Amino acid sequence: MSGLKELLKKGLGLGDMAFNAGGGAITWFPGHMAAATRAIRHRLKVSDLVIEVRDARLPLSSANADLQPHLSAKRRVVALNKKDLANPNIMHKWTHYFETCKQDCIPINAHSQSSVRKLLELVEFKLKEVICREPTLLVMVVGVPNVGKSALINSIHQIAKSRFPAQEKMKRAAVGPLPGVTQDIAGFKIAHKPSIYVLDSPGVLVPSISDIETGLKLALAGSVKDSVVGEERIAQYLLAVLDTRGTPLHWKHLNNRRLDGIEYEAEANHEYSLKNLKPKRRNPPNRSDLVYVEDLVMGVQHALYLTLTEFNGNVEDENDLECLIDQQFSVLQKAMKIPHKASEARLMVSKKLLTLFRSGKLGPFILDDVPDIKPVS
Repeated sequence: MSGLKELLKKGLGLGDMAFNAGGGAITWFPGHMAAATRAIRHRLKVSDLVIEVRDARLPLSSANADLQPHLSAKRRVVALNKKDLANPNIMHKWTHYFETCKQDCIPINAHSQSSVRKLLELVEFKLKEVICREPTLLVMVVGVPNVGKSALINSIHQIAKSRFPAQEKMKRAAVGPLPGVTQDIAGFKIAHKPSIYVLDSPGVLVPSISDIETGLKLALAGSVKDSVVGEERIAQYLLAVLDTRGTPLHWKHLNNRRLDGIEYEAEANHEYSLKNLKPKRRNPPNRSDLVYVEDLVMGVQHALYLTLTEFNGNVEDENDLECLIDQQFSVLQKAMKIPHKASEARLMVSKKLLTLFRSGKLGPFILDDVPDIKPVS
């Protein structure tokens, strides 16, 4: 993927902007994250185990590098969340990689209680060695923004309420004394004798990301706000990844589908929500709304398939790849039925394309490459 690497060296249209706190127009590490990071480090000192939530599409890139030295010193379970959005054909390679690194890892779907229960079973198993000597155990949940930590905490809360019906509100687990600090931390009780509490924490990023591609991956997954990087830049990166991997070529069989005999209203009669790609007008959406989403996905896939198959250049060449991406923006504008004279047509294309990717409509992906495992000599 040398074409993609060269584009990244050029900044992929980022100009002089960079993923760091001193990047001029880009300032994305707010003060509350700095305070939260300090609080997390204090809480880690009294935690018996850490659940580090990562995005299953970014098993390495979604790790908070600043916290790794603190996390590696603790009992830790890496929960690869959003496994439903990750390529299952590659996921097993990642679990094998973590096993080789002697790191407990489990792919999960935070919205599935059965999946979360398996995670909690692993957590309780890992705590067996300290259960005999500690009356109260603390499990801390950490992760960068938008990896699904809140969804996981909500599922844990529901499981906790089913185990302990009286636990309608968050229990308070008194923690202290820390050196110079005494504080109460909100948590959910998930076990009794000994008592095991799961503690939440704010999602925090590192103050700077030196690697541009890591920053773009986090932006593509939604861990960095779109407004920080710009939807068009993120969409450019997504198209570059799809093209250099040849992903649209695998959509050929999908484009043979036809939705015959189903009629639905024209797009102009709907007000669409970019968050879920369904009209706001009806809730729940009827069949015609769902047909619109599938039709949109098919149109996008077909457009990208055609542009890549008809492309005479080399995607490994940065200039050719840039030309291809520009062409794809134009074709996607037509496929999405965005008015030709729309002043922000590329922005509208970018927003819809990113929504399709993030919701899994374009298929499951894992953006990180599995590192080579050196054989033990």
